[in-house]
Amino acid sequence: MRYKILGRSGLRVSEICLGTMTFGTEWGWGADKTESRRQFDAFIYAGGNFIDTANRYTNGTSEQFLGDFIRETGTRDEIVMATKFSLYNKEKTLNDGGNHRKNLVRTLEGSLKRLKMDYVDILYVHAWDFSTPVEEVMRALEDVVKAGKVLHIAVSDTPAWVVSKANTVADFRGWSQFIAMQIEYSLITRDGERDLIPMANDLDIAVTAWAPLAGGALTGKYLKNPEEKGRVTPESKRRNEASIKIAKEVSALAEGIGCSPAHVALKWVMNKNVIPIVGARTSEQLEDNLKSKDIVLNEEQMIRLDEVSKIELGFPHEFLQGDVVSNLLYGGMLNKIDFKRRV
Repeated sequence: MRYKILGRSGLRVSEICLGTMTFGTEWGWGADKTESRRQFDAFIYAGGNFIDTANRYTNGTSEQFLGDFIRETGTRDEIVMATKFSLYNKEKTLNDGGNHRKNLVRTLEGSLKRLKMDYVDILYVHAWDFSTPVEEVMRALEDVVKAGKVLHIAVSDTPAWVVSKANTVADFRGWSQFIAMQIEYSLITRDGERDLIPMANDLDIAVTAWAPLAGGALTGKYLKNPEEKGRVTPESKRRNEASIKIAKEVSALAEGIGCSPAHVALKWVMNKNVIPIVGARTSEQLEDNLKSKDIVLNEEQMIRLDEVSKIELGFPHEFLQGDVVSNLLYGGMLNKIDFKRRV
């Protein structure tokens, strides 16, 4: 396992993050405690240290299991523990859910108790609620950082303009800023390349990807058995004509390399400087997915995958990249200018 510096922090995390939404069986699927422990051990043995959960996952069981496993193995100092707030714990309770200060404080206290920890390394805003002012969210997050209950803050499933505004407000006021961002990202879902990923690159926000295998659609299992229902229904975007074409290309490339389609799909995400969040129902499945770190995709193979999965960036991106506008902006001298590389 190799490691990355997470965004603008100095935090060192593994190149693959363990997703633990499958820890617990309360939602009718997932792994029991014994199987979850096998996955935890396999991830640690492989050199992983970055673990993702949330207050809502399996009704809190995911956090409870992780708290037990980390305490039993004495690995708290090695683990970078990320959890989230925003989603409700108890349905039909008015202020149980959302980004506001009350829910943040209540949720974090519950998470710390279940995790059996004094602090978490990273706390994500799980999803933007469009009702809480940005200033309230960032000040409330700053307060829990100052209280020593959270070391770093991050954001998930939120528009780029909100993230940019939030970090700007925090910067001006000397508060903590988001160091990481979680988005859906895979060969089948590349929408984040329009605004979210360019924003993250410019602001030095690390990007982590949920559903990097598109719910299993990129493993090739639906190609082998089109009638299989699974987690991804036949009506899903992940199994439409364009997605099937992508999955076929992934499978063909994997066969040529001598690895599984999952390895190719995960490695493509990693080569985009994005950390995939990998979850599984069994330790065998997780161990196989972790092998993706060892395969190599050359430039030609990356281009093949980029081409089959490319998306339209839309306005204003394609408009600004067009020859007419470029000519007008640079006086016909664009091809004679050496630009600084922005990262």
